[in-house]
Amino acid sequence: MQEFFTDSIQKLKDFEEFMSTPKKIVITTHQNPDADALGSALGMWGYLNKKGHRPTVITPTDYPDFLRWMDGEPTVINFEGSRQSEAIQLIAEADGIFCLDFSVLNRIKSMEEYVKQSAAKILLIDHHQRPEGFADFVYWNEHAAATCELIYQFIEKLNDTALVDTSIAECLYAGLMTDTGSFRFDSTSKEVHRIAGELINRGIEVNRLHRKIFDSNSFERMQFLGYCLNKMNYLPEYRVAYFVVSKEELEQFHSKNGDTEGIVNYGLSIKDVVMSAIFVERDDLIKISFRSIEDFSVSELSRDHFDGGGHKNAAGGRSQKSLQETVDKFLGLLPTYKDKLLAN
Repeated sequence: MQEFFTDSIQKLKDFEEFMSTPKKIVITTHQNPDADALGSALGMWGYLNKKGHRPTVITPTDYPDFLRWMDGEPTVINFEGSRQSEAIQLIAEADGIFCLDFSVLNRIKSMEEYVKQSAAKILLIDHHQRPEGFADFVYWNEHAAATCELIYQFIEKLNDTALVDTSIAECLYAGLMTDTGSFRFDSTSKEVHRIAGELINRGIEVNRLHRKIFDSNSFERMQFLGYCLNKMNYLPEYRVAYFVVSKEELEQFHSKNGDTEGIVNYGLSIKDVVMSAIFVERDDLIKISFRSIEDFSVSELSRDHFDGGGHKNAAGGRSQKSLQETVDKFLGLLPTYKDKLLAN
């Protein structure tokens, strides 16, 4: 499924007319931004600056330290931080709000009510399933590997690729690299490699970017990873692996935002495992991440049982139940999905 407003001559004309004079633009992305989320936001920020607009990136929550190297990052406003009143005013006064890397407004937490109240034109650029109908302009493709892929295509549609400099290219490459699992996931297409090549031509240093994202761990984070791997659960009868992390364990290792990122993928490295999950206890809910291979849809499982969704092989969910109750619910569902799990 896909929808590109740029395919409509009238819609494209309306957008170009809207953007023909300097505008105040708020760029936002989903809570707990990853490299694709922040990379697409700051890539768009750099592009809009070059077009003469006044963009501001506002994230619903904080993000990991290993993303703070991106150009423009010091200008980002964390909505949950000390500048919330400024963020609210910027949203209220915005001419346009660009929503990147999410398809439903509850993914921006408490920012949702202010975006809904805004009179701004809304642009959605995303690759997740089932977008809500809140945007005036939609550039969406659920088969795209990353939102950063779509951002580059979008800039191409507007005939502005000459504006993509090294800094913008670094942001977009970071999203491509991480959302494709360093170009090894099934979503890694010929188009992904084409765009990666275009970005490399802008002068980025691939090895340096990889080190900044994947080789910038604190010692405590590595200890935490080892701890999680040591207590990983494996159910060969279902071809499932899962991790359970309590709030107390996060505190024990002084866990920071992003420290649990990527741990779920280790479950899939076990031979014959089809699905991996991680359950992380936060202050107000249980955050769940699912990963799978082949034809098993974790998006369907998450959407049907854990108030979530995402992609077929990578999805997230949440639960208001206790950590143990949530895990018990998950385990109770496995017999229902056993045939599908074993069929892969």
